[in-house]
Amino acid sequence: MRKIVVYELVSLDGVAEAPDQFFTDWDDAMEANLAAVIATQDAVVLGRRSYTEWAGFWPDSRIQPFAAFINGVAKHVATSTPLDQGWAGATAIEGDLVAFVRELQQRPGGDIGVHASISVAQALLAAGVVDELRLVIAPRIVGRGRRLLDGLPTIRLQAIRSEPSPAGYLLADYRVLGPSTD
Repeated sequence: MRKIVVYELVSLDGVAEAPDQFFTDWDDAMEANLAAVIATQDAVVLGRRSYTEWAGFWPDSRIQPFAAFINGVAKHVATSTPLDQGWAGATAIEGDLVAFVRELQQRPGGDIGVHASISVAQALLAAGVVDELRLVIAPRIVGRGRRLLDGLPTIRLQAIRSEPSPAGYLLADYRVLGPSTD
């Protein structure tokens, strides 16, 4: 069965909205981390907002390795309206997001990534279908904005890796074990 991997850029206080406002440095360790995450993925699930923003930016971007990855990968978009921008490999998810992702997990292929889509990540974490949570944590307290983990039930995690990057960002990977019973 394919793994669902949520990759998010967050502040120390958990804000995931507009990470370009608090991710001001990008170093080689962060680049290698991102390359390792996307190397195993052959599909992504995006929310409508992320899709709209990214469809206007990534097709013409030369920021590698992510541009080649996101432009070439199958993109499944959680939306209730037709996709208004053409982007190679993008399709709208018909029906229930969680049911679609569970079915997608059963198909052959590599890992399925969730990138930048806060509401999609939250829905999948709450439903218990996420296998790994990979965070890049900025050494900043932002104070306001949508937080990645707000509103979720208690979920048990197991640390897989935690290391600082040269620029002071924390690369933290967790295996999602499921709902907490305590």
